[in-house]
Amino acid sequence: MSTKPLNILLIGIDSLRADHMSAYGYHRMTTPHISCLASQGVLFEQHYSPHIPTTSGYASMLTGMDCFGTEVVALRHKGPMTDKVRTLPEILREQGYETTCIGFSGNAASRGFDNYLNYPAWGSWAEGKSPKAGKLNEVAIPELERLAAGDKPFLLFLRHMDPHSPYLPPEPFDTMFYSGDPCDPSKNSIAPVLEFKPFATYFKSWMPPGITDADWVIAQYDGAVAYMDACIQRILTRLDELGLSDNTLVVLTSDHGETLMEHECYFDHHGLYEPTLYVPLILRLPGRLPEGKRVKGITLHQDLVPTIWEILGLPEEKKPNFNGKSLLPLIEGASCCCECGCAESSPATNYTEFYITECTWMRKHGWRTPQWKLIVALEPDFHFKPPVELYDLVADPLELHNVAKENPEVVACLRERMEKWIAKREKETGITNPMYTNLQWHGKADRGPFTSSQEAYDTLFIGDSSQARRLQDRKA
Repeated sequence: MSTKPLNILLIGIDSLRADHMSAYGYHRMTTPHISCLASQGVLFEQHYSPHIPTTSGYASMLTGMDCFGTEVVALRHKGPMTDKVRTLPEILREQGYETTCIGFSGNAASRGFDNYLNYPAWGSWAEGKSPKAGKLNEVAIPELERLAAGDKPFLLFLRHMDPHSPYLPPEPFDTMFYSGDPCDPSKNSIAPVLEFKPFATYFKSWMPPGITDADWVIAQYDGAVAYMDACIQRILTRLDELGLSDNTLVVLTSDHGETLMEHECYFDHHGLYEPTLYVPLILRLPGRLPEGKRVKGITLHQDLVPTIWEILGLPEEKKPNFNGKSLLPLIEGASCCCECGCAESSPATNYTEFYITECTWMRKHGWRTPQWKLIVALEPDFHFKPPVELYDLVADPLELHNVAKENPEVVACLRERMEKWIAKREKETGITNPMYTNLQWHGKADRGPFTSSQEAYDTLFIGDSSQARRLQDRKA
């Protein structure tokens, strides 16, 4: 491997759930090129985004901190991210790197890049197909070439938006997994989607007029992933052509997953269910990381920056007090399985349980273990779900059966563990849990917490595609 400072290509994909990737065993061939990337590096089989959605997910990913460290839990985070932490581009600037962010300007989590570039990343039915990744490449490839010609190592961060609704992949990806009629009058599976008032206008702005078949929408999601996969290969090909592959750490991950028809959280990324939490992570660095390795242990977003710090060989005495743990011991076959930092050979996992949060369209937190998931509502949600949910992930991996009432002792145990952990982090950081203080997470300045699900349902409204884009793109 070259002795030159390593470059970093960080591919952050919005709304990509791991279980819809062929690299993770999905039955449709959605990600053949990403599968190839995984065969050249390391794939993490149980990687999670514990802090939903975009802003909190990327904040953790780009700092090595949990939500107490970043103080970010909400999509509509007010003000900048806390200056108590440094972001990855800020760390790398101190090491002489040039850093570029494509597709994520203006967000509190993207602080610290030298350069910000954007591309068209939304769409609507009226506008036609939306080749988001192709538009990204039109910006990213010239920037990659410019950085490659420079005399500094670089971090290039690409925020892909294809798996984020609207799902409007171009031909032939729009029909790659669907040959039927989306408006087939004999079907009516889309009815509950279009009847969900807070999102109905949005869905109608990018789905075919008269749609009846929800399977068409799922096929468009998968087609968008496949299209993006092909476009990502174009970036990797150019990396090869520029002679950079052997000296570039490639990271591919997602800020959070996506719910499709599951749990009534239609075609969005709210809810603390597995489709939203479970995301991919793949690392490739020829000569340093093994090829074709799959790591089974549980890992979190906050583990990425400590791993990059270690791979780059940055000074140990200057390392921040990351909340995350380096992934290298897992890759090498050893892991710290307790809080002391010792290297134990078993179990090969960074976490046995962890805290989960969401402030997207509802405010909830919870506790996840290998067997159980506890979800506790901090205020009523617009889906009229119960205030406490408990799922046995071993017996019920799809989380179809809320067993909280049948297992009060399990609820009490998990809640106690969660609250003890929260109290510990509050003491360590000197702040109140951000989940307790973000009372205007919904963007309604005239309201505090919702007092009923009906109030939440009647108040929250995403608007059409153009309104949703402004919400997502709004600067903090």
